[in-house]
This record gives sequence, C-alpha cells and structure tokens, in this order.
Amino acid sequence: MNAPTVSRIRPDDLPAAIALMRDTVRRVNARDYSWEQVTTWAPDEVDPARWATLLAPSRFAVVAESDGVLVGFADLEPDGHLDRFYVHADRQRSGVGRALLAALLAEAARLALPRVFSEVSITARPFFERQGFSVLAEQQVVVRGVAFTNYRMERRPEPAGEARRAAGFR
Repeated sequence: MNAPTVSRIRPDDLPAAIALMRDTVRRVNARDYSWEQVTTWAPDEVDPARWATLLAPSRFAVVAESDGVLVGFADLEPDGHLDRFYVHADRQRSGVGRALLAALLAEAARLALPRVFSEVSITARPFFERQGFSVLAEQQVVVRGVAFTNYRMERRPEPAGEARRAAGFR
C-alpha cells in the first residue's frame, strides 16, 4: 500500500465517503459502542443533503486516497470545528489519519483559527490525544433517541508555515 495523497473532496467522492463511514463505524467503532448505537450512527440509509454539506465552499473537506481507493476523509468548518473524520477500517494506524489531520491543521493555521475542536468518539480519543488534542469534557449526546458517550476535544494549531510544511502543501 502506498502512502495516502490528500486532496480536496469532489462530488463524485461522496458515495465512497458515505460507504467508508458506514463500514468504519460498523467494523471499528463497534468495539466501543453497542450495535444499536453503531447502526444509529451509521444507518443503512443516510440523508444525502447532510452529506452534500461536505461540498460547501465554506468547508475545507479533504479525502485521502491510496492506490486509487478512497481511504479516509475529513472536514473543517470555518469556525475550526472538525465535523467528520473517518479512516477506512483496513487502514487504521497506517498514517491516513495523520495525513488528513495535517491538512486540516494547515488550513486552520492558514485561516489563523485560534483552535480546532471536535466531538470525538471513544474509539478515536486515543488518536486525537496522540495528535495533541486535549479533552475538554466527556459528554452524553442523543442521536435519534439513542445516547452516546463522546468527548469534546480541542487543539491549538501551529503557526501557518510550520503546519503547511508538515502537511506537504507548498
């Protein structure tokens, strides 16, 4: 497997991104969440309008590809909120997440955002802690009537030049 390349998301990436999210949640997050929680989070049917927000000009949404296959995606809202962050179930701990996060942090630094923050799953918490995020609070959220534990986390970005170089952008 080759190292992932990160680029801006395209409309034709959406079906693969949705499938990747569903598969990853059901295969990876299932170790920390019940089947009811997993299938609520990653249902068979998803709202295409909600996913189309990844394409909004105000968002910085990226995909990671390796050998022509989408292996991850993530997006950053204009206020520094990291909304979605998924790595293919078969590419966990292979550098895909670090590559995606480097691109998001570079964009946050370019925008001079004071912080990047997210609501992170039990499963993803160790990754984000290793990447310099701090837990602000454990919380219970309810999605379609099902309660989930997750963590509000944040990280202060590096200066723009350092973050962009780390992400491989010129």
